[in-house]
Amino acid sequence: MAVGLTFQPEILQAVPGVRLGVTEAGIRKANRRDLTVIALDPGSIAAGVFTQNRFCAAPVRVCREHLAATGGKVRALVINTGVANAGTGAQGLADARTTCAAVAEALGVTATEVLPFSTGVILEPLPIAKVLAGIPDAVATLSPTGWAHAAEAIMTTDTVPKAASRTVTLSDGSTVTLTGISKGAGMIRPNMATMLGFIATDARVDPHWLEALVREVADESFNAITVDGDTSTNDSFVVIATQRTGPLLRGNATCTDSRRFREALLALAQWLAQAIVRDGEGATKFVAVSVTGGKDRGECRQVGYAVAQSPLVKTALFASDPNLGRILAAIGYAGIADLDVTGVRVWLANAEEETLVAEQGGRAASYQEADGVRIMKADALTIRIDLGRGDAAATVWTCDFSYDYVKINAEYRS
Repeated sequence: MAVGLTFQPEILQAVPGVRLGVTEAGIRKANRRDLTVIALDPGSIAAGVFTQNRFCAAPVRVCREHLAATGGKVRALVINTGVANAGTGAQGLADARTTCAAVAEALGVTATEVLPFSTGVILEPLPIAKVLAGIPDAVATLSPTGWAHAAEAIMTTDTVPKAASRTVTLSDGSTVTLTGISKGAGMIRPNMATMLGFIATDARVDPHWLEALVREVADESFNAITVDGDTSTNDSFVVIATQRTGPLLRGNATCTDSRRFREALLALAQWLAQAIVRDGEGATKFVAVSVTGGKDRGECRQVGYAVAQSPLVKTALFASDPNLGRILAAIGYAGIADLDVTGVRVWLANAEEETLVAEQGGRAASYQEADGVRIMKADALTIRIDLGRGDAAATVWTCDFSYDYVKINAEYRS
């Protein structure tokens, strides 16, 4: 069960210029939505960031090619779950391109204006006949209100659909909408995670700024989460702007509208990213690892990930066992060669209280294990670390490791 996460389809807002349709194509399992088509009005643009895994999936390669060929102009997305179309060689690339061509024909656009996405089992061929047979059915259901069904249709081991909306009122009085969906529960670790994330807005956004903005936002959201330290082959985060509403946003540092829009986009992306962690496979706790006092943000993230990915830390969190020397060990092996451990301080906190755990190279004199036990019983925790060597900071979000994580992954293909 996801930690503090519920699905609220009634809050999702339509984005002018976006229609979504889903169908049951039977790609891996019968009687479940598994194929999504998102149709975009003419003039829409998109920018994305993708996995750094060298075994990146065929649709990732095709997405990059199509975005480069069109300069970011897009008219449709097609997403399947069940089979990742990764580790599938030349046939996988051909299948991804065939899928784009079929969607293009159904919508009357060009194949390079279609972006394909897949998620699911790696090293298995895409059942292209089922995908092609399902595309007309998905297109037939296209609707501006299809966000909730799309959020369900992109799930794999997720237990809860992940979707949310934000609005921003701009200086000319217009209101732009941002709605997004994401999926992911395991094999989560940048760059990026076994996740798909899609956010659409009707705002008018300069294409050059959108490309930079997507990278910035991903770095502070989807690239700041980890469930198990694995980097998937299919990770994709795409932002679409249909260019329908408001003044053109160029990202000027002094532009209030650009700042408000960026804040809303980041807040939505962080919510979607944190929802993935809250729904981590077998998760019972949602944990923020907040690192301050670093020389730069990079070393803060380095420490954050060392703690957040430690199986020993994560299993202690599951057990609510304040075996907090495991945190110190992870900080120590994070790779900061000149770290002065006497300057490091560590706190453990939940919504009600916080306790200092370690300082001056050892256990804090004021720390009582009963405090640690009490704090760790909460389902949302913060591990706060001050490195005592600078002004930089970073936060990584993670979850615990439970018995169910092993069970879910042992049974993944069944």
